[in-house]
Amino acid sequence: MRQRNVKNKKEIINNSNYIILDANKLKGSWNNVFQNNNPIYLEIGMGKGDFILENAKRYPNINFIGIEKFDSIIALAIKKIPEGINNLKLIRMDAMNIGDVFDKEIDRIYLNFSDPWPKPRHEKRRLTSSNFLNLFESVFKNNKEIMMKTDNRHLFEYSLISFNNNDYKIKEISLDLHSDNCDDNIETEYERKFSLNNNVIYYVKVEKK
Repeated sequence: MRQRNVKNKKEIINNSNYIILDANKLKGSWNNVFQNNNPIYLEIGMGKGDFILENAKRYPNINFIGIEKFDSIIALAIKKIPEGINNLKLIRMDAMNIGDVFDKEIDRIYLNFSDPWPKPRHEKRRLTSSNFLNLFESVFKNNKEIMMKTDNRHLFEYSLISFNNNDYKIKEISLDLHSDNCDDNIETEYERKFSLNNNVIYYVKVEKK
């Protein structure tokens, strides 16, 4: 989906207190960034930030980090964040580089409406491929917990197989999240749009010890 360009995106990013510009220099010391030892939850591909911002507001005793690789999108997310959110940081980066930024510090990873990369030759680019699941191993602190939402059935089925092949156990699953009891579900901007189009939302929470 084409995203509109934000003309002053560089200025927005460089002047935001929520952006970490040299994230690789903080590897191994993210609790110092937040000045506490609370759990750290990471959203990979945070889009315009609705999901992670609402989580940060709702759960002040958890630290949240959102990563996004496109300047215009992360600039739009920054513009939504009010002052005084102390448990939220954003990083402009590609998911392939998370091993350069975190070292056994993450307690949970969110994968919300990730690019399905449907062509077989692009399988390694899927965030639930063995390629990425192996990469995630180095950033998880203790237990490895992933929560995923998608409207793409093929990606969902592929991901369930990939999780199983990489020794993750299913803890929660829904084949139609919005028809199930999901009072505590926090929607992304894509999720709202897909739901209005009557797309089924698939959800799974997996864990590996």
